[in-house]
Amino acid sequence: MLTQSIHAKIPARQRGVVLIIALIVLVAMTLAGIALVRSVDTSNIIAGNMAFQQSATHSGDVGAETAIAWLRANPTLLSNDNASNGYTAGGNSSAQSPAARQSWDAYWALTAAGRSRTLSTDASGNTVSYVIDRLCDNAGSPLGGASCTSSPVVNVAEGNSDEANTAQMTALSLVYYRITSRIAGPRNTVSYIQTIIAL
Repeated sequence: MLTQSIHAKIPARQRGVVLIIALIVLVAMTLAGIALVRSVDTSNIIAGNMAFQQSATHSGDVGAETAIAWLRANPTLLSNDNASNGYTAGGNSSAQSPAARQSWDAYWALTAAGRSRTLSTDASGNTVSYVIDRLCDNAGSPLGGASCTSSPVVNVAEGNSDEANTAQMTALSLVYYRITSRIAGPRNTVSYIQTIIAL
């Protein structure tokens, strides 16, 4: 009887199933942790790149404002090209825009970079360059046959806030200018902005 009670108290042999399950769970949790860290890093990189892109776009306003100030200050120079200020009075319209299937970067490197005006680097580390294209077929005076794209002449009473036919609105025809700004910033950020104005 004593022999039977001793045999009854010996524990059964363990097979290690719990250890294998614990190792599998540990490996799965490790892989999930690594994936989470990588996801957070990627999210931070994307957010940083978007912030640099937005900063570059905001810096592009400086190029447009500088170009507009130059156009307003130099009305007598607008009939002819002025390469030192990034200005083209007209002519070969295909040289003023990228060709079919050509990226803006390729166009800028081949054509616009040679005639652009570059401003100093701003506090955000962005460098702004711009070109001004007068939307005309030829150089020369818009009144002398340069064939420019311009706003229509308004000399009718339509659209006034006063009663019809009592006050006339008049507006001269204005020539359109296209300002293309290229902004190069940190982390190889490149942004392009175009502005159309009438003067």
